[in-house]
Order: sequence, then C-alpha cells, then structure tokens
Amino acid sequence: MEYYFSLNLTSDDYLPYYQGRVNTIIVTTHQGLKLEFPAMHLRKFTTATGIKGRFCLQTQHNKFLSLDKIS
Repeated sequence: MEYYFSLNLTSDDYLPYYQGRVNTIIVTTHQGLKLEFPAMHLRKFTTATGIKGRFCLQTQHNKFLSLDKIS
C-alpha cells in the first residue's frame, strides 16, 4: 500500500522527535486516513529549517517498508 501525505514542520516542531523524546508521529494522508509510524524515519529529511514536502509511505501487511520524499 502507498500512502501520501504532506508535512510542514519547523525545526523547533521536529526537535522532540529528533531528540527521541517523542517516538512516533501521526499524520493524516491525502486520502483522510491517520497513520502512525516511528519518527526516526523522518530524520533523513530534516533540514536547518525543519521538514517540508510531500511524502509517500509504503507498507506491506501493515508493516513499514519505506518513506520517500516526492516533492
């Protein structure tokens, strides 16, 4: 399954996730579904200003496979 969502988090907003104080992030997909996944998967997309973009999360049998930034 593929799920698409957008994020616009400032570096201050993402800091608790990056530091590991908050382990999971909940997003609402463009289809209106709520997804929860480990916040550590967003670390590679962090910039000095935060995380901004459109993402595709792929799962198989409700297990995380990958997270890609698509724009």
